[in-house]
Amino acid sequence: MIPQDRHVPEHLFLVRHGQTRWNQERRLQGQLDSPLTDEGLRQAESVADSLVGHDVTMVCSSPLGRALRTAIVIAERLGVDLVEVPELAEIHHGELAGLTWDEADRLFPSARAERAENRYGWAFPGGESYAQARGRARRALTACGWAATGIPVLVSHEMIGRMLRAELRGLDAPTALGLRHPHGVVFEIERGAERML
Repeated sequence: MIPQDRHVPEHLFLVRHGQTRWNQERRLQGQLDSPLTDEGLRQAESVADSLVGHDVTMVCSSPLGRALRTAIVIAERLGVDLVEVPELAEIHHGELAGLTWDEADRLFPSARAERAENRYGWAFPGGESYAQARGRARRALTACGWAATGIPVLVSHEMIGRMLRAELRGLDAPTALGLRHPHGVVFEIERGAERML
């Protein structure tokens, strides 16, 4: 169920940024960045095309380059304004950002096991946890609600996207952590109900 905050949009579209070079390399990005691949740009264009005719009034984007590049493609295609919302940035991966999990295992040998024990509460070394990011997701939804007078598109990331969907749908932590958001897929969420566009 949507939180009892009149500024949280009751109807929105949620988009993950297009594929990046580090996605291909299976590197943890967090709040670091890598550029969209050619496929990532094609995904952004495809998403933009799929949103034509859906009465979108604004695009709210994470300020990270991969999301912002995706958002620009969408906003230009739809002819709507774009606003950066810092709270939509990906979960902060701290000292693991930029590493593959194999590299992280060598530098932080206990991190993966600790994460497995409490995935929701575990914080990346020097970064944040899902539990901490959920409050940020709530603030992001409110910020987008203030910015948009109609139906917004939120362009974000997979991990913070789980927390956005948890807030909008009233999901518990285990259910939220099981959610996936592939590149090039748009979720429409209206009054707590979600469907793939």
